[in-house]
Amino acid sequence: MYRFLFLFYILCLFSNCKTLKNNPINQVLKSDNNAIKKVAGEPESYELQIIYTAVKRKNNGKVVLTDYKFNVDASNYYYPASTVKLPIAVLALEKLSKMKGVDVNTVFDVNNGESKFSFSDDLRKIFAVSSNEASNDFYELMGRDYINQELKNKGLKEVRIAHRLSAPNSGASETKKISFYKNDGEGITIPSVSDSKITPLKINKILKGKGYYENGKLVNAPMDFSNKNYLPLETLHGIMKRIIFPENFSKKQRFDLSPENRELLLYDMQNLPRNAGYDPSEYYDGYCKFFMFGDTKGAIPSNIKMYNKVGDAYGTLVDCAYIVDEVNEVEFIISATLLINEDQIFNDDTYEYDQIGLPFLGELGRAFYDLNLKEKK
Repeated sequence: MYRFLFLFYILCLFSNCKTLKNNPINQVLKSDNNAIKKVAGEPESYELQIIYTAVKRKNNGKVVLTDYKFNVDASNYYYPASTVKLPIAVLALEKLSKMKGVDVNTVFDVNNGESKFSFSDDLRKIFAVSSNEASNDFYELMGRDYINQELKNKGLKEVRIAHRLSAPNSGASETKKISFYKNDGEGITIPSVSDSKITPLKINKILKGKGYYENGKLVNAPMDFSNKNYLPLETLHGIMKRIIFPENFSKKQRFDLSPENRELLLYDMQNLPRNAGYDPSEYYDGYCKFFMFGDTKGAIPSNIKMYNKVGDAYGTLVDCAYIVDEVNEVEFIISATLLINEDQIFNDDTYEYDQIGLPFLGELGRAFYDLNLKEKK
């Protein structure tokens, strides 16, 4: 009996070593490409984290997802920036699906404001150009307690949405009321709610850099992110998998969207600014598509679709994407984050996005795309 257990243990060790050795992320990071080598040579300095999911479709229609990770650790904080708009958007759409008498085209206002919007307008803005205002509308509809609890209910426990984005008093506990205006003239009001206070995070790397600007003055101390949003890469990646492949999760773990609303969400996630009514000279195809195209300003080929959400703030770049090329039968999911702040000063608007970050993410996406192409041959 003990001999059998010992042999089983040895086989497990061998299997684990083989898995690590065959990790496609390690293979890609060994690239001779200068943009990849720059970051891959100092993964800790750039706080690099990567998750790659291979997608295999069986003849019986079943989809097999195999995850590979590099340096992923939820206890090491990175600022998630605009990627928090992904869970906020899908949960708002889920909540709308449960409301009677309204749909994605029903107009609404925030706090009796003069401007009126619709869900479909805000969804389009969030994914085409990463609108903070549109995402904040959805935040007000739900509040952070609702958002965090719903994510945890779906098995996404490592998360803490704490504040709005680029808004005055962004961490205020009180939400603003939302008023919907139905076609028959009747209105539905979602009243303001009072959320619980934010408890500062106590995890690794919550203090960053050696200084930051506040009110135009340099503070010579690390910047404290403990009251900021917290969306670890594995949680973000898990949200994407639930959106794209809901059948791979239990009913409790899925987002409860009507077929029509899920179709709208998927359309907006892959839509390009030029198709969403924005000036392509300012909002080029790769504006919100960091993998493969973030370092270029050319047109994305029509055969490639990228369902994703990016984030960039405080020197941090993040992208989480399902990339599919139906012509060449390529599909995979990839998420990555890295910090590019060579002077270690925050809020000085001096981050090496164009020089280091976007070239890395662009090449990383292309490398995984090429890897999948080779597997098809």
